[in-house]
Amino acid sequence: MPQYIAPIKDMQFVLHDWLNLSEHYQKLGLEDFDQELVNEILQQGAKFAEEVIAPLNREGDEQGAKLIDGNVTTPDGFAEAYKEYVANGWNAMLGSADYEGQDLPNTVAVPVHEMLDSANLSWRLTGMLNESAILAITKHANDDLKRTYLAKLISGEWTGTMCLTEPHAGTDLSLLSTKAIPNEDGSFNITGSKIFISSGDHDWTDNIIHLVLARLPDAPPGVKGISLFLTPKFFPLDDGGIGQRNSVTVGSIEKKMGIKASPTCVMNFDGAQGFLVGEANNGLACMFTMMNDARFQVGMQGLGIIEASYQGALAYARERLQSRAPQGVQEQNKKADPIIHQPDVRRMLLTQKAIAEGCRALALLYAQQMDIERFGADEDKHKAKSVISFLTPIVKGFMTDMGSEMSNLGVQVFGGHGFIREWGMEQLVRDARITQLYEGTNGIQALDLISRKLARDKGTMLEDTFALFNSKIQQMTNADKQTQATELLTEWFAAATELKQQNAVDLAGTAYDFMNYSAYCLLGVIWLSMADTAEHSDIESIKAGKANTCAFYLKRLLPRKDGFKTNLFNGADDLMVVSDAEFDYQ
Repeated sequence: MPQYIAPIKDMQFVLHDWLNLSEHYQKLGLEDFDQELVNEILQQGAKFAEEVIAPLNREGDEQGAKLIDGNVTTPDGFAEAYKEYVANGWNAMLGSADYEGQDLPNTVAVPVHEMLDSANLSWRLTGMLNESAILAITKHANDDLKRTYLAKLISGEWTGTMCLTEPHAGTDLSLLSTKAIPNEDGSFNITGSKIFISSGDHDWTDNIIHLVLARLPDAPPGVKGISLFLTPKFFPLDDGGIGQRNSVTVGSIEKKMGIKASPTCVMNFDGAQGFLVGEANNGLACMFTMMNDARFQVGMQGLGIIEASYQGALAYARERLQSRAPQGVQEQNKKADPIIHQPDVRRMLLTQKAIAEGCRALALLYAQQMDIERFGADEDKHKAKSVISFLTPIVKGFMTDMGSEMSNLGVQVFGGHGFIREWGMEQLVRDARITQLYEGTNGIQALDLISRKLARDKGTMLEDTFALFNSKIQQMTNADKQTQATELLTEWFAAATELKQQNAVDLAGTAYDFMNYSAYCLLGVIWLSMADTAEHSDIESIKAGKANTCAFYLKRLLPRKDGFKTNLFNGADDLMVVSDAEFDYQ
């Protein structure tokens, strides 16, 4: 299994040099957070990820999660690692101080989350979903529910889940059939089955709190008739302990391609008592608070996979002896040269490096906007929320697609050994694949971006996103790079502005192309901006590394945008003209 080492140096460059966190925190009134504190948190997060979580990854994949006598068990060491995680306060990083959380900025927490995603994606998934559940409860639940559940969830003593999908209702939640029958005491009896529930049950905590979408008897049809209910596995006692078990059971756990150590459950609610979160028939809006956070976090999973695969491929390429380099013998004292001297191997490694560092910068820029939405002034909060909304499908869709592509490149660098389980590279491919599917497939992300965030919004989100990236350009000092970045951003904005005038069918037909076109353009601006910042670095590896990787991105990867751009205005006629019968060979 590749040894994971947290990329702290690159994280520090992005946070301190490129994003200028010190100034960022001062503007938000977060004077307690400075470079020294952030670096200490990164160091401690790295130590936990490298020494505690990463060593569990391969064995966790081998053992998998198991359902025994109605109870789910996770692989050896997983529950113990979680208890250490909770004891050290990591779970409480983003929780409200009103409920014993730490209220850390997202720019501090997100790098730690990346480390955990790289070290052990299956292990990280439970905590990730809990954080999203906490966010939904904090924003939408009444005070009684907050007092009863939030402190336990924030501390990590309990965990939360998201129960949306049903056997016949996935993306189209209008088909949802789970019922919620009112009780005289104001609670509800929840009846129905949910599938694909990550960490629906486990052996980490005494209690699990399910956020369940269901319909009231008098609910209007479609998505306007969905409500959200908090449904505990065990009912809490007044002293903070747990009492009687609720009517919530695990029907089965899925046998999956990847993330085998994470239990993916079929959950049965048989008249389980639940409590309304938010207003009746407004559950989808409440759930989207959780879903949008989870979509960003799944994008982070893609980044984690990219980094893990890159590190494994790089280490192997430095060690693997094979043939002599075409530019001449590189290491006279060896029978052959390490494959890192092969141009094609360098092409693959630099592709991984450019995508990893570019996506990391995009994710931390996103996290900076999350900070502004939480702690900033009203106008700034509104613009930050707008940018977050626009970037969410790009972060989720593109970064997880890249997770799959880059992990496959990692296998390719290993050659035949990459296909063998003991090296650990094939696991990254298998684990990466789910990220393109859950929390809305990447096709759905693309549709969300082009139809809701671009066309229906009338350009506000687009303009706010343009303004953010343009502000990074205006900070640049290298005139040539600044010009390149300006031209690239202007091209993207013009294409997006023209595109939003198309009809719904044509927009749907070009949605995936637009998502990728946007991602490559925006990463191009990011790379030019980072290379500009790196020119002033005192660390030579940063200065030269960013300059050369930027040049590689512009020459080898940015041209991909042109293929996607070609399809933006081709319409959907060629997609829709084919009859159903023509798809068959008979």
